[in-house]
Amino acid sequence: MIGALEFLAAPFAACLVFAAILGYFGLHVLRREVIFVDLALAQIAALGAVVALVFGHEPGSAASFGYALVSTALGAAIFSFTRTPESDVPQEALIGITYVVASAATIIVADQAPEGAEHIKELLAGSIVWVTWPTVVKNLAVCGAVGVFHYLFRRRFLAISENPEASRAEGLGIKRWDFLFYLSFGVVITAAVEIAGVLMVFAYLVAPAIVALSSTRRWGAGLLIAWLVGGAASALGLLASYRWDYPSGPAIVCALGVFLLGTGLWRKIARRPQADSQARTAELP
Repeated sequence: MIGALEFLAAPFAACLVFAAILGYFGLHVLRREVIFVDLALAQIAALGAVVALVFGHEPGSAASFGYALVSTALGAAIFSFTRTPESDVPQEALIGITYVVASAATIIVADQAPEGAEHIKELLAGSIVWVTWPTVVKNLAVCGAVGVFHYLFRRRFLAISENPEASRAEGLGIKRWDFLFYLSFGVVITAAVEIAGVLMVFAYLVAPAIVALSSTRRWGAGLLIAWLVGGAASALGLLASYRWDYPSGPAIVCALGVFLLGTGLWRKIARRPQADSQARTAELP
């Protein structure tokens, strides 16, 4: 057991870092109703990493990170400047087609690289179980810097996510702050995809935030719930991966799915007595 804890310590620490920052972004994304923006940005980052591979840069290198970050910054610019109240096309549709195009481009580019198919598989499923402490520290620094940035300007980001129309009426400069939001989000996505993979990053963003928002509308309480769910699912998934030799990333994604399903069932069971009580009250003369 001690050996397992030692082996899983660094991966679990990395999971906690990503669960914390993505749990925060998840609350924003759900309130903005741009659910698939994370998946699109993650796929754009994966495209940049594959382009770097074709040009001879090793996965995980500084050059690979740079390619992915530049790609994600372009995606951030697109998403921030297409968010307009006058548009007849929902932004979610634009985000969806961006994801599809980025996925197709990734397949085309990867076909030109040696072992491209294997690299795509790794970008989807991740390799977090092999993460080292220096990488954990590096990602903690990156995600911590993004967290500090959002804390300093939290009132603006919260206002735009909660009530964009009022923020626009107050002349807050939504496009500029949207770009900064998506750019900082893209930095986190770029760092996370390299280790955790596209699927795990998307699950960390959405599942804990759904559980949190189904329990409370308060930001502080919601963050705490999202962090607890992300941390617990990470521990469960990593232990299952170690015990039964499952792929670590998909195991954590499935664990997050279990927490999401459990929350839905619990809410349904909890509501039943209340609904029965209301029905009996309505039947009284």
